[in-house]
Amino acid sequence: MTTIVAVRKNGRIAIGCDSLTSFGDTRVAKPYKREHDKILHIAGSYMGVCGSSAHHLVLEAVFARHKNPKLGSRAEVYETFRKLHSELKEHAFLNPKEGDDDPYESSQITALIANPSGIYGVYSYREVFDYDRFWAEGSGRNYALGAMYAVYDTIDSAAGIARIGIEAGIEFDKSSGAPYSLHEMAARPAGRARRAARTEKR
Repeated sequence: MTTIVAVRKNGRIAIGCDSLTSFGDTRVAKPYKREHDKILHIAGSYMGVCGSSAHHLVLEAVFARHKNPKLGSRAEVYETFRKLHSELKEHAFLNPKEGDDDPYESSQITALIANPSGIYGVYSYREVFDYDRFWAEGSGRNYALGAMYAVYDTIDSAAGIARIGIEAGIEFDKSSGAPYSLHEMAARPAGRARRAARTEKR
């Protein structure tokens, strides 16, 4: 699993993630793999994905076939993932079944998306949540949420709050590990042009 966090404050949005990959009891840390940034960069958005390590490569390949996927609002994120579901089944052989009483087919994906329009959480049945202050996903989520809640009102920087959340996940969650990556961008006010994003790696 992982620790993924996203924060919005003072006109800035930050998203960050740890770098550890695990297979059962086996940990694959940075020295053993070339690619350690778990966050996908898709059409001006940053997307961190939890769960199976297969999700990262599958989503990277699927989104590469789409020109400018729309992720700029809750409705757009839903529609993009709704269309994505059938493609995941047809081309990536997604198994959409979780339980016998499921109301919908599952996309088996939990993702946190950040872009200048906001922070969005996407879940198995294509539910989309629009987060205003901060949120976290992955096995280190509870540690990250607690840490960010404790400092949100005292730290002015979205990146600074996100950094504390990731570090808490890495410190206490056995399935999260350093180094981490952190991406920050300007939040887009209504009617304003998108500004350039800044990327930081630690």
